[in-house]
Amino acid sequence: MVIVVGSQKGGVGKTTVATNLAAWLVAKGHEVLLVDADDQASASDFSAYREQTRGTTGYTLVQINGLLVRKQIEALRPKYDHIVVDTGGRDTTSQRAAMFVCDVFITPFNPRSYDLWTITKVSELVEEVQSMRTVPMMAYSFINRADVKSQDNRQVSEVLQGYESLAFLPHPLTNRKAFANSAGVGLAVFEMEQPDEKAVAEIEKLFNAITHASYTTTKAV
Repeated sequence: MVIVVGSQKGGVGKTTVATNLAAWLVAKGHEVLLVDADDQASASDFSAYREQTRGTTGYTLVQINGLLVRKQIEALRPKYDHIVVDTGGRDTTSQRAAMFVCDVFITPFNPRSYDLWTITKVSELVEEVQSMRTVPMMAYSFINRADVKSQDNRQVSEVLQGYESLAFLPHPLTNRKAFANSAGVGLAVFEMEQPDEKAVAEIEKLFNAITHASYTTTKAV
């Protein structure tokens, strides 16, 4: 399965989601390729810290940009159980190329009004790509860096549910220090010596929802 983590805005936590997802899939026993298709190369930085901490990443990392993203993913797909692609926080050639060959597109939104300003652009991009694909991809939205207690979460959820092109997943990732602390040493939240159980439970719910729903749809097609 090829899973793209993308957005039309930087700072929404794409790389945190992509790297935790890659590590989570490895922990489930899968062969995983992590594609860093973001010019900022944050996933590559994470992987460098990870290798220092663990001695190995557990997955294969490649950096690809531009139109080559599509060609290389198609060529590498048979070699891996899953490919996770971290793309930039804007409408780039790399992101579009990845979306044309992915099975799943996931996009995080922070519970802030200025982050939601991009939802229409993301929705239109998904619709445009879907119209040119022979087999549709699954596209999901979810809340990342959610407030622990705030009506903003509920309001953002209601807005996201209004976009049919993006299926809303009601499994938010809360704004917890555990995500930043683990990323700083190249680990997923569940790999820490004393993991934050709430953070671990959140990614389990989100990632299980993404992979389970996507497998079901793929089989149905």
